[in-house]
Amino acid sequence: MLSAAGVFVLLLVPFPKAAAIGISEACGLPQDLQREIATKFSQARFLTVTDLNEDDKRFFQKDHGDACPGLVRVDFYGDGKPTLAVLFITRDRGKDKIELIVAHEIGKRWATRMLDTVDAVPAPVIWSQPSGRYRDFYGKKEIRAARPVIVLARYESWAILYSWTGNGVTKIWLRD
Repeated sequence: MLSAAGVFVLLLVPFPKAAAIGISEACGLPQDLQREIATKFSQARFLTVTDLNEDDKRFFQKDHGDACPGLVRVDFYGDGKPTLAVLFITRDRGKDKIELIVAHEIGKRWATRMLDTVDAVPAPVIWSQPSGRYRDFYGKKEIRAARPVIVLARYESWAILYSWTGNGVTKIWLRD
């Protein structure tokens, strides 16, 4: 697993084959970000509802309607600038992995940060929750999030909450 304090990577090179990512309408990204992502993650595939098993599709649609399980718009940094948390399926040593990426528009560029990598099967989902007080599953750690948070979850298994502290990202297990 990668550290939540991953390094920012500026995506600078446009790529004309952005449609190759296969993003559905509910999972739409800004066009300039699609180009950036297609360049940086050319071997990755965007996670959509079709990647979920039937039970997980029902759970996600019950909780989130027609939202995209691999994309959430969230004011993660608290600056009001466009910010998206995105899940990509990548291949690493012959095994599918899920990468959780946060893309933050700064000026006319997108900065990305990898928050985590998890196994792809079964596929996890993401959503946002409001700022507030969150306690970990073990009752040992608490986050008082001043900004909205990102939740990465595998139904009937685990859930991890990510919060921006102003200096870096912290995470806690909401369910294990």
